[in-house]
Amino acid sequence: MASAAVRDELLCSICLSTYADPVMLRCGHNFCRVCIHRVLDTQDEAGVYSCPECREESQERPALMRCLALCNIMENLLITPPTQTEAGIFCTYCVDSPVPAAKSCLLCEASLCEKHLRVHSKSAEHVLCEPSANLGSRKCSVHKELLKYFCTKDSICICVSCSLAGEHRGHRVEMLDEASEKKKEKLRNVLQKLTTRREETEDRVRSLEERRRKAQENAAGEAERVTALCRDIRRRLDDLEKRVLSEISRQEKEESLLVSALMKKLEIQKDELSRKMRHMEELCNMTDPLTVLQEPDTRDLCDPEDMGGHDGGDGNTGGHDGGDGDTGGHDGGDGDTRGHGEPLHDVDGPDVAVISDTLHTLCDIVTDIRRGIYVEGPADILLDVNTAGNYIRISDDLKTATGTQENQKRPETAERFQIHQVMSRRGFSSGRHYWDVEISRSVGWGVGMCYPSIDRRGQQSSIGCNNKSWCLWRCDNQYSVRHDRKEIRLPHIISSNRVRIYLDYGAGRLSFYELCDPIRHLHTFTASFSEPLHAVLRVYDGSITTLGETIIETDQRQD
Repeated sequence: MASAAVRDELLCSICLSTYADPVMLRCGHNFCRVCIHRVLDTQDEAGVYSCPECREESQERPALMRCLALCNIMENLLITPPTQTEAGIFCTYCVDSPVPAAKSCLLCEASLCEKHLRVHSKSAEHVLCEPSANLGSRKCSVHKELLKYFCTKDSICICVSCSLAGEHRGHRVEMLDEASEKKKEKLRNVLQKLTTRREETEDRVRSLEERRRKAQENAAGEAERVTALCRDIRRRLDDLEKRVLSEISRQEKEESLLVSALMKKLEIQKDELSRKMRHMEELCNMTDPLTVLQEPDTRDLCDPEDMGGHDGGDGNTGGHDGGDGDTGGHDGGDGDTRGHGEPLHDVDGPDVAVISDTLHTLCDIVTDIRRGIYVEGPADILLDVNTAGNYIRISDDLKTATGTQENQKRPETAERFQIHQVMSRRGFSSGRHYWDVEISRSVGWGVGMCYPSIDRRGQQSSIGCNNKSWCLWRCDNQYSVRHDRKEIRLPHIISSNRVRIYLDYGAGRLSFYELCDPIRHLHTFTASFSEPLHAVLRVYDGSITTLGETIIETDQRQD
């Protein structure tokens, strides 16, 4: 039995009513589930959630935990009537001081304490009940008699006079206890349904919360993956930049040292040539021929490039081919002459081949990035119900087509095949892809790809029987490939129930493989594709299931 003070503690601070399906926040405060949901919904736009009691804030929408102990208290409170003291019902005859009433008399319309109850009349017409503040409501307003019956036609409580002579005469009536039990049974049934619905709703809420949590985890994981990928790209690019710059610096230093040594050598030669030029000018300015002719070693004064023809010169110089150390070396020129005679090549800059080889690493990085971003795992190949013939049943997940004898009674449209055939939703207009199918309990089937402009009426719409489709076909345990009504029979029977279709759109290649061990190539079509290609299935019996599509390379968006 709960006291009035305890009842006050069981009031929701939002609606100021007793808790209905109480839930608890992390801070420990309790609220009605509907009330706190309404408050949190209003806080969604702000992005900050706070407790209505203590104002504790959180960035994420707080999880609501059902308070089982409080729920049990509320259930007991709802079925336990308040005591006369809590309800404020006192004895009618104790006028000196208020004494809690023990019973109420419906006939006297008075409440009695234990003392007055002992002297109260015990006759049958004095009906006693639990203490009540509104005893008049238990009597007929017309006849002032106790309400003992329930009129099932008018759904109202009536007295004896109402049932015998009043306006309810002839109506079907029941005793109050009987009618009350029937109503309670209905209420219990409704309560059970509502309880089930509430539990289903709670399960759905938990499922959605779990879905949101997984979405957040997936997003966080993907963000971490991208961050790590970009971090690795930056690190590898920094390393590559350092390597290339270091190679350029090394080559620049080597070239600088070579040029400096060559320039020093040429400076020495320039000084020597200047000295010889001055001496020759002095000889040219002399007026005494004898002095000019007697000047020794005049051959050394000549330009080294002119010495090349002196090997077979006149008598004065011919013997010098094998002469002494001063002149014998002039056949090939001295050290200065050799340095002067060497050709000077233009400086080409850094070794492009070496740098280019280093920069190939960048291509590898870019390739890895493209693979990390574009190479995807299996994606769903979903079937387009709007194209499915009426004797093909499509699964709820849009991955399985099953042949059936039962007309599916789908509306006839220009998109729908009139035969046992269905196309995929997506089409492929670029890149390289492959997708797998699994055939189950079917002896007549076809799998392949087609243009969206394929005919949807008549047998000419069957895959392989027109120039807009390519397929692998099975009929009567005979396997073949077909295109534009041309059939090529395969020399062997396919033992596996799985087939792979490989498309290289840019190269114009469409291949079929049997997924056995090892994988066996069946046939390859070559064509210049002019439209997006859609997966297409044809099945008479059994079923065909798409197992997912894998992108190997893509350069444009898919249709």
